[in-house]
Amino acid sequence: MEVILLERVAKLGQMGEVVRVKDGFARNFLLKRGKALRATADNRAKYDGMKAELEANNVQAKGEASKIAAKVEGRDVVIIRQASESGQLFGSVSVRDIVAALAADGITVSKPQVWLDAPIKTIGQQKVTIAVHPEVEATISVTVARNADEAARIKRGEDISTRQEDRDAAAEAIAAAGEFFDPEALPTELAPEAAPAAEE
Repeated sequence: MEVILLERVAKLGQMGEVVRVKDGFARNFLLKRGKALRATADNRAKYDGMKAELEANNVQAKGEASKIAAKVEGRDVVIIRQASESGQLFGSVSVRDIVAALAADGITVSKPQVWLDAPIKTIGQQKVTIAVHPEVEATISVTVARNADEAARIKRGEDISTRQEDRDAAAEAIAAAGEFFDPEALPTELAPEAAPAAEE
């Protein structure tokens, strides 16, 4: 189906362009949400009459969106979830969770504005794009952690992929090895003691 775009649509085209899309996409998304008109002779004439008004509305909306994007840009959202020792989440973090976390910070965005390719299923930090307007985007950082302390460590760039017990055991092993090591001993002093053992 051919449609006339009434606003810029990502990966499709600019306002006023006539593009060919699949019928389902046109009916269920573009036409339903008022983003396009069917490319008929009547609608082309209708678009020509609406063009100036659409462009004026777009400029105004873009200006407001730029202010919102400035507030959103670079923001770090922390989402606390239960996870296994390996960092695999019990469940996932979806667009709905990100929208709720932003709302808790006083920023209102809708689900279609959050571009998340797939739900987040592991602990860590990920960049997410917020399209506040078809021509204005902002990037936020989403930190998923088991608790606030772990979130702070992830933000500092620490590697939390290894288990805490493993790190504690490694630290104890190094400390125990240090007790048996004599830093004053020279390699030549150790050689005569080793020699009789080798002869036996």
